[in-house]
Amino acid sequence: MQQGLLPLFPLQMVLLPGAELPLHIFEDRYKEMIGEVLRERLEFGVVLANEKGIVNTGCTATIDKVLREYPDGRMDILTRGHRRFEIMLLNDERPYLRGAVEFFDDEESRPAPEDLQRRAIDSYNQLQALSSSRPLEKEEAANPRLSFKLAAPVTDLTFRQILLATRSETERLKQIAEFLPGFLIKQKRIQHVKDVAPRNGHGRGFHE
Repeated sequence: MQQGLLPLFPLQMVLLPGAELPLHIFEDRYKEMIGEVLRERLEFGVVLANEKGIVNTGCTATIDKVLREYPDGRMDILTRGHRRFEIMLLNDERPYLRGAVEFFDDEESRPAPEDLQRRAIDSYNQLQALSSSRPLEKEEAANPRLSFKLAAPVTDLTFRQILLATRSETERLKQIAEFLPGFLIKQKRIQHVKDVAPRNGHGRGFHE
């Protein structure tokens, strides 16, 4: 288990446990950080950065694969979300931020009600169909952290951050079941605009 300070990577995104995250590493400080993570087989923390700074709840990432290395030290990596944490103290002694963190998991492990799971899964499958993506596989429904899988296509950072901090699978599934129908309506409107726009002006696109 990793000891000491956790290297932190502030991004304008929210990483969820189990989710894949491809990254292009180009800043010198993060080249140094990822180099150390690779050498010592460490985790690093992904935290949401906004206009107020960084939030105090994040998710660690492990590097699954180095996809490409460039002559100038840049690299493309594929990472995956792992453990959730809260930042207790920040340290800026290195070129990149590090934090003293406390890891946490759910506070209760009882399975969520089946009807709640079904509602959340149905909304997820509708959202997947909108982007021609595959529906949830039957065996995936048994995942004890199903909620994080169902939240994968949601782009709303505020909602993803709330979900990340919630310490109950049942509560997360309830939040998803309540959130996804409205989100789906918005996505359908966006898709409709995309479908109609190229036909504007006798079937010709705006930039033709």
